Formats: sequence, structure tokens, C-alpha cells
Amino acid sequence: MTNKLFNEFDAISAKQWKQKIQFDLKGADYNDALIWNTNEGIAVKPFYHADDVTEHPKASNAKGTTWTICQSIFVVDAKKSNQKAIDAINRGAESIRFIIPNKDIVLNDLLEHIVSESTSTPIHFDLQFLSSDFVNQLKEMVPQADIHIHTDIIGNLAKSGNWYNNLSEDFKTFEKIVESTQSFSVDTSLYQNAGANIIQQLAYALAHTNEYLSYLENHSKIEPNMKVIFHVSVGTNYFFEIAKLRALRLLWETLASEYHITSHCFILSAPTKRNKTLYDYNTNMLRTTTECMSAILGGTDSIYNLAYDTIYHKDNEFGERISRNQLLVLKHESYFDVVNNPSDGAYYIESLTDQFAEKALELFKDIEKHGGFLKQLKEGTIQRKLKESAAKEEAQFHAGEDILLGTNKHPNAEDKMKQELELYPFVKTNQRKTLIEPIIEKRLAEQVEQERLKNES
Repeated sequence: MTNKLFNEFDAISAKQWKQKIQFDLKGADYNDALIWNTNEGIAVKPFYHADDVTEHPKASNAKGTTWTICQSIFVVDAKKSNQKAIDAINRGAESIRFIIPNKDIVLNDLLEHIVSESTSTPIHFDLQFLSSDFVNQLKEMVPQADIHIHTDIIGNLAKSGNWYNNLSEDFKTFEKIVESTQSFSVDTSLYQNAGANIIQQLAYALAHTNEYLSYLENHSKIEPNMKVIFHVSVGTNYFFEIAKLRALRLLWETLASEYHITSHCFILSAPTKRNKTLYDYNTNMLRTTTECMSAILGGTDSIYNLAYDTIYHKDNEFGERISRNQLLVLKHESYFDVVNNPSDGAYYIESLTDQFAEKALELFKDIEKHGGFLKQLKEGTIQRKLKESAAKEEAQFHAGEDILLGTNKHPNAEDKMKQELELYPFVKTNQRKTLIEPIIEKRLAEQVEQERLKNES
């Protein structure tokens, strides 16, 4: 079609729109009334216009038609986990994430009927231990399978406060695993769940990744097709989270080019735990739905959902079925799998993406200038910055500025949860010796929920 539609309407400039808005404000200050300043230092405008764009944004490489529905399974018993995985696949799961707590798991029992010569479901192995022998055994057992190994020694240090063994041994084992798999993983979800703002999440992800790439380059282990897997936690700020994932890809491409890596990153996403609540727990389904939507529109490669009751119930068939069905509805009934780059060209999202990437790159450079991510972890700088960000968010929550429906807004006084707790839903304190101060994940609503539990009759 060469003829433009609606030629009878004159184009309206950004200046004209602003003048009309200012007139309708009847004397109120435009900036005070309509400009929203975020915790990331972003000034969000009431409207975005083509006049704000100096050049057309480049098309992203997001593949919205190829994202997969993932089922996350913590493996205690290999045979039971195998049956659970097969059932999930039969009910719509397209990939599996096995969380492996130790190397005693019998892989033959775990993978039976899931991986074969005729079919191969993509499988993520999230290893909570460090063993190159286990990874080699896995690779030899299923050489043709589509598998992704998640071993993140720096992530383990940040979360637990200790190396698996020590710095030297951990990196040597890490090097062997990368040599075998030509990939490595970076768990950025820890930072989001601990209260980091989006700029911090992106900058820490980049600095975290750079520690690995710098080590591998120094040991001549960089390959052009090396792949990095980012495990990302997605929050409820809908458009911001879309832009966050897009910015992460831009930042990876920038960093990868410095090391002459040509492959795209793989993003595995999940909803955040930060805003999940014990009371009015069904609201968690609304939160996870919008978070999954953000991840998909932001270009995630795979996503697993959190059950509405995950913070206080043990794994159960009902909760897992509902959480998987949320993704099935998005994919097969809401058509979230028919457009490759659905958020491309939206002025607001493009603006957020660029600002996030630029600010995160500035913070990343500052981290590198002061010795790098590991050095700042050991000095406690990262932990201190995260605490400051978390405290600011918590103050906004307690002031009612950051709303969690059913918790600090419209709480149901008749809602009782004391008898429902199968899991301890709050931060656990365990006295132990650590090399560095660990980064602690904490939900926003914990203090309010603890007070309500005490007052339950």
C-alpha cells in the first residue's frame, strides 16, 4: 500500500502536544505533575514522539516465535523427577530445568524417555555443586541432546559467601567445564531478588560476565561461538522489564564484540520472588502473568513460571499445573508466539532500552575502574549498594508508594495463613563462617507478614 492513511489529518509535533497538555493542566507545572522519576534515575515522560528520535532504532534479534515453556524441577529422587518431567512435557512443557543438588544423582534414571536418538527436549541442568567429571559424564551420555549446563562459581560465591573449594580450584574446574561445553552461565536473578534496581541488575550482570571472559581470555580459552546463558528474574514494572531484557542483549553484544565472540546470549527467565506475598496469595498469579508477558515481549528464549504458592507450599501438582497453564494460555491462546520482535519501534520502550543500556554501561565501567566485580564483592561494595537500593524500595513499600495489593493496600483482615505454612517463607539466618558477606534475597512483604502472623488468633 503506497497511499498513506488519514492524509486529511495534519501531523502533530511533540511541541504542539506539550503545549496542549500544558494548557489542560491549567497552571500546574508540567514537570511536577507529569514527569515520573524512577529509582533508576530515569525521568519518564507522559508521552513519546517521533520528534524525540534522531534515527530509526535497529531491529532487535529477539525471536518471539521461538520461546519455550520450561518446567523447573528440583531433583531429590531421579526416577520421580523423571516421571514428573515426562508428565510436564505431555502437558505442554517444551523444555525442562533440572536443579541438581549433588553429583550422586543417577543420570540414566533422570533422563530415561526424555532424551533419545529420535527426540530431544531442551534440558537445563542447574548444578548446585562443581564437578567437571559430572559434566563430562552428562555430555558423553547424551552427546546429541540439546542441553544447557548452568555452573556459576561467582554466583555461588555471591549467594553463599564462599567458593565451592577456593578461587584457584573453582576457576580451574570452571575452565574445564567451559572447554567441554563452550558455554557458561550467569545468574542475575540473585541481584533482582535482593533488591537491585534495573541499572544495577544490568551492570552487575555485565561485570559478572566480564570476570569470566577476562579469565578465559587470559588462558586462551575464548572461542567465537562461545555462548553465555543469563538466568534473569523479571519484576512487575511491565514496560521497564521488557526494556531490561532488550538492554541486556545490547550490553552482551557490546561486551562480546570486545572479546570477538559472535554468538547471541541465551536468556532463561522467571518471575521475581521479590514481590510475592503470603497473604492474598492468588494475587501472585496476576503478578507472574504480567512478568511472564514482559519476559516474552523482551525477547527471552525460555521461561519457567513460579507457582502462586511457591513461597509457603512444597511443590505440588496443582500449583505447578496452574503456573504452566498460564504460559500455555499466553502462547497458544494469546498469540505471544507469532511475532519475532513485538516491542521494536515503540518509542517508550526504545527510549527505556537505550537509557538502561547507557546507564548500566557507565556503572559497569566504574566497577571495572575500581578493580572489577570480584574485588568489589570482596570489599563489600556490591553488597552495600544492593542494601541501599533494597532499603529505598522497602521504604517506598512501607509508605504505600510501592503497592502490593492485599498486603499494604486493601488487606483482608480475615485472611489467615498460619496453618497453611509448609515452608518457612522468610529469610533464614544461619551462623557460619564466610569469605565474603553473602547477598541475601528478601521479599518486600516479609516484615508485614511476620507481624500479621504473630497477631493471628
